[in-house]
Amino acid sequence: MILKLLAVSIAGAILCLDRIVVQAMVSRPIVAAPLIGLILGDPYTGLIVGAFIELFWIDRLPIGIYIPPNDTIAAILVTAASIESAQLLGYRSQGLMVLAILITVPFGLLAQSSERWIGKQNERLVEEALRDASRGDVRSISRRHLTAILKHFILSVAFIMVAMFLVIHAMTWLYPRLAPPIIRGLTLLYGFLPLLGAAVALNTINVRGIVPIFCASFLCATVIIGLMRNG
Repeated sequence: MILKLLAVSIAGAILCLDRIVVQAMVSRPIVAAPLIGLILGDPYTGLIVGAFIELFWIDRLPIGIYIPPNDTIAAILVTAASIESAQLLGYRSQGLMVLAILITVPFGLLAQSSERWIGKQNERLVEEALRDASRGDVRSISRRHLTAILKHFILSVAFIMVAMFLVIHAMTWLYPRLAPPIIRGLTLLYGFLPLLGAAVALNTINVRGIVPIFCASFLCATVIIGLMRNG
């Protein structure tokens, strides 16, 4: 399990770099979560989780100095927690995925604060890079850029690793102890979440176009089919 968590942490940190460096959109939950699911042998769970998280925060755009919640880390943690908890418990359920979302999504807000802190720390590197530029020291400028990227990568690995460890252990301890009515409530909530995501997507139709609505429709259909099969 430790090796799995380490692999997910490294892969997740690489995906998080896309938010600040490459920006090729591979950090989007709909892409990142299935990739993490593929690493853990369950890309289908990653696809469902990615669709959920993508729709929840699709209206939070990184405009100007605003840093949105870290939906990449949220998607990575929910996917890993759902898959690993199911394997440790010996069964999987829709309620287990919902519990993973409820426990893990706040980590996306915590990671948002972490990104703000990193940004403030990097301001010092910017000032030093400007001094290097005034001296014509190109190598120092390049080194400071790489330092900022490496710092972000290391902190992301540590954050994902610790958060996964805490969430997986919390879920494997808590879920078997939940009363049957609570488990049924979590299962019902699984069917409600796509509707919530569709409502958020409708608010972004003027900005994002019809794509979010298509994703919401796909997710609703997938969830309905899943509920019918389990029913």
